[in-house]
Amino acid sequence: MEALSHLPTLRLKPGKRCRAAGGHPWVFAGEVAELPPSSLDGGAALCRDARGRLLGTGIVNTRSQIIWRKFSSRAEAWDEAALARRLAAALDRRGKARVARLVWSESDGIPGLTVDRFGDVLVGQALTRAVEDRRGWIGAQLLAATGAAALVWRDEAPVRAKEGLEVREASSSVEPFWLEIDGVEFRIDPSGGQKTGFYLDQRGQYLRVAALARGRRVLDCFCNQGGFALHAMKAGAASAVGVDASASAVASGREAARRNGVSVEFIEANVFDYLKTLPAERFDLIVLDPPPFAPGKDRVAGALRGYKEINLRALKALPPGGILATYACSHHIGHEVFQAMLAESAQDAGRTLRLLEIARQPEDHPVMFHFPESEYLRGFVVEAG
Repeated sequence: MEALSHLPTLRLKPGKRCRAAGGHPWVFAGEVAELPPSSLDGGAALCRDARGRLLGTGIVNTRSQIIWRKFSSRAEAWDEAALARRLAAALDRRGKARVARLVWSESDGIPGLTVDRFGDVLVGQALTRAVEDRRGWIGAQLLAATGAAALVWRDEAPVRAKEGLEVREASSSVEPFWLEIDGVEFRIDPSGGQKTGFYLDQRGQYLRVAALARGRRVLDCFCNQGGFALHAMKAGAASAVGVDASASAVASGREAARRNGVSVEFIEANVFDYLKTLPAERFDLIVLDPPPFAPGKDRVAGALRGYKEINLRALKALPPGGILATYACSHHIGHEVFQAMLAESAQDAGRTLRLLEIARQPEDHPVMFHFPESEYLRGFVVEAG
């Protein structure tokens, strides 16, 4: 481990409030007393507050507004030995899981690295300069440690541009394939699917909602491949409908239904428009799992209006005793804010709600204290009276 004196140091501006002083892992360019040289980009530096107190060691990128991202509370090198320890610790946390998020950025001490495993295929994202510069070595380590046959790097994320990295389409010889996940076969597209090819963060909710679906008529809104609908039918739902605006998602859902031997009606439509015309009491269980409505703080007000509209319409459509499973994957919409929106929607719909479950992201997407950005998925499963 590197001695303190061997590492360059960033210092925070005196008198300026900075979340990093309270443990947050990010420092922005406007928060440091002096910008570091660009020669440090991709490397490590200490950060100290204006009084000289050590805040930790982080990776540096002068081309990003987030100029420093902490990976350790101590003085530590950003070298292969340190990375190997962090990769090993991340894999150990997931045990021998063959379908899981194996590495998740700051929450696993490797800012900018995300890796998902789908059987024998790994899909990674390098979202910081420090990870990009070492991703060849990182990839080799991951393949050796997991025994996976292939690793696909996805470089389409717009955040790469903010780091001064090239944004480009994935190039891979790995074709889409079918993989059984918790008893349901899904089409995994490592190169062309959304994010890393499949959404892993709702696996637990698929099963929990399916357990409530037996004998019920299910509506899966913003369904993508129809994860909720497919699991519900496997669990004995009376019927299921999946609605999504994406033609490719609907096509994948129909193919998945055939593959799994279940009957699900998939409809290509704008969910907002679909819910406006939804007859009362057609469905007994409605799932609302939309994409992020609030990617930034400036979008929160509009996002809450959108969340309220779909929840209000869903609650109006449910019969007494009907179930609503509603989710938000926008970090800026916290649990209390989302709960207040749902309560207001219920009041306006003239419904009472009985809480069945509070939903959060799974353990392979760990939440890091002092880093609220690491918690993004929340939801409620309620019974409407």
